[in-house]
Amino acid sequence: MRWLAAGLALLASSTSVSASAPASPAGRWLTEDGKAIVEIMPCGAALCGAISRILKPDPGAPKNDVNNPDPRLRQRPTGNLRILSGFVPDRSRWRGQVYDPRTGRTYKSFVEVRSDDTLALTGCVWMLCQTQHWRRSR
Repeated sequence: MRWLAAGLALLASSTSVSASAPASPAGRWLTEDGKAIVEIMPCGAALCGAISRILKPDPGAPKNDVNNPDPRLRQRPTGNLRILSGFVPDRSRWRGQVYDPRTGRTYKSFVEVRSDDTLALTGCVWMLCQTQHWRRSR
């Protein structure tokens, strides 16, 4: 019995798994098209992100969230609009939701900070996914 306990202790010490959390995406990020800066920050137990500055507004684009499926939210301005919500660690990335104010749709999403200090933001509908690469903004 003593040899079994010693063997289990040796096995446990030699197979320790490094369960490190993914790199935090908190901070300011320039969107792929260079039109806005999104700030990602803690929101309770999760992370969220809001448009902190619109750099290149589209001419004729609405200044409010007119495509929101909730009629009560259609008057809120797109500046400082929360577009990322509920991001929690999920293995090597963060899992949450991304809201697209252009369409009024919310998608399952993943973010991952890459080694070149870019952020890969992936939004998915069913099994179809699209990824954007954002650059850190100072």
